[in-house]
Amino acid sequence: MRTRIIGTGRAVPDTVLTNADFERMVDTSDEWITTRTGIKERRIANGEQALSDFAIPAAEQALEMAGVDGSDVDLVICATVTADTVFPATSTQIQHAIGAGTAAAFDISAACTGFIYGLGIADSMIRGGTATTAVVVGGEVLSKITDYTERATAVLFGDGAGAAVLRASPEEDHGLLSVALHSDGSLGKLIYRPGGGSRHPINSADSDHSLTYLRMRGNETFKIAVRSLAEVSDEVLTACGIGHSEVRWFIPHQANRRIIDAVGQRLEIPDGHTYINVDRYGNTSAASIPIALDELNRDGKIARGDIVLVSAFGSGLTWGAGVMRW
Repeated sequence: MRTRIIGTGRAVPDTVLTNADFERMVDTSDEWITTRTGIKERRIANGEQALSDFAIPAAEQALEMAGVDGSDVDLVICATVTADTVFPATSTQIQHAIGAGTAAAFDISAACTGFIYGLGIADSMIRGGTATTAVVVGGEVLSKITDYTERATAVLFGDGAGAAVLRASPEEDHGLLSVALHSDGSLGKLIYRPGGGSRHPINSADSDHSLTYLRMRGNETFKIAVRSLAEVSDEVLTACGIGHSEVRWFIPHQANRRIIDAVGQRLEIPDGHTYINVDRYGNTSAASIPIALDELNRDGKIARGDIVLVSAFGSGLTWGAGVMRW
């Protein structure tokens, strides 16, 4: 038995923040941003919108494509670092909105790797018999924790959500073939948000609210990201005996065009087989892979039998990859 993705969905804000907009906000230029990141624009939530405003419609789209009623869902996982509230979990709001009865629901925090962590957990639960139909959502509203006076990070991030519906399939040669998940807490300070937790609670007038913004040491992260993404991608391909040339679509985390290109070169992915949309959405963390997957799926670019490789790297540090035969 394998676990298959049978439906995908996505939802992003209407507001577009372009590089030209940033030229009026900080000391930067379209040329500087594009050369270093490959990003041209990103979607930004308005002041009233929260994660669930995108996570719920993404899940609903995925269920509609799958032809599955919400009442048949018995597992909801939401991967995010920008939940609506510290508690309860945003996944419970998704569970209620889609009519998933008393399905198990929980959030996971693995940053940009979150969606792959969610796939791995759902796969284990379905194959283990504790779930039959799962909705896995990856979503972020990173604009809420971005310091827009800090040029190095402000230009990188965007908002949105993507979702997938997973079910067991009796076909051994179709579905999720291998997942690998890793972390290294010794490198946690490369990408992190210091405030808002029990270490630095933001609950008084004299609190340092700048601690609520995310922080990243980009130059140090770059080399580690490239190496880790390439290694974990090789790990899952090797585990199921699939060669690089057999990959029809490589969907990496959309963090930075230079990272994507460097990983693709290391893996020797054939030209035209790496999907890139970072130019239109920026880095949406846990949402980037499911948004890209839904774009490919809805555009009819993934055919039955195609090998799809996904890999991501994020705060924690965490990294992981998955390979599936569509």
